[in-house]
Amino acid sequence: MDDIIAKMVGRTLDNHFPPKQAVIQDDLIFSVMNVAREGVFEPLNFDLRKGEILAITGLVGAKRTELARALFGADKLTDGELFVHGQKRVIRTPADAIKAGVAYLSEDRKLNGIAVKMSIRENTTMASMDKVSSNFGVISNQAEVDAANQYIDKMQIKTPTVEQLVGNLSGGNQQKVVIGKWLFRDAKVMIFDEPTRGIDVGAKYAIYELLDELATQGIGVIMISSELPEVLGMSDRVIVMKEGVMTAMLETAATTQEEIMQYATGVKNMFPLYEEAV
Repeated sequence: MDDIIAKMVGRTLDNHFPPKQAVIQDDLIFSVMNVAREGVFEPLNFDLRKGEILAITGLVGAKRTELARALFGADKLTDGELFVHGQKRVIRTPADAIKAGVAYLSEDRKLNGIAVKMSIRENTTMASMDKVSSNFGVISNQAEVDAANQYIDKMQIKTPTVEQLVGNLSGGNQQKVVIGKWLFRDAKVMIFDEPTRGIDVGAKYAIYELLDELATQGIGVIMISSELPEVLGMSDRVIVMKEGVMTAMLETAATTQEEIMQYATGVKNMFPLYEEAV
């Protein structure tokens, strides 16, 4: 596998995941209490601490994306409470979530994350029009250019100009534009749904570095992923879901792919013959 990766990206990747720089602190950024969506997922509870990357994993049908959409207000919660930095926030719509500082980076970037026929400049500012507009609602082109250039530099987006159509960028650079959009909005919590799907192995490392940098900056990072090596390589804790039920909350450093799969499938002992042989 390492030889294949080296041939794909033109260099070796000695480490598939960057060393973690973020330090977990006691400060709670995001708290979810008895949140449920009737008929979709059952009540669940979890906290997200400063400096922490929290992963959510499970098999197809686990309702991970449904949970993320409900936390963002795209789907209606039927029960539960949400707290951002200790303050209760009522989130019924995406607009409520954005005001509360909660951002959702969809699994399908082209459908729900970016406007492919609009420029990097326009995509960067589309969630923060008040920041680049006058009191009369007139958009400042220069303010948009300045904002886009700021995040092109910060995210190291490969593009000849801020006017490049986002649809012409690589998957990794598109994801960076989405991250820049929410950073410009001052998001406090970012929910990443399959953040490296459709991104080549070389660009994945850059996305992993960005996730760790966000956590270092005090932004809450929730990462939904079906790739167990990614879950184990990037997260501090992992929530395992099965058919809308949270079956486990595990410390990443103390778990394995096998244990996660046991909770994801509901199978207590997946490899009895192997264990007997060992």
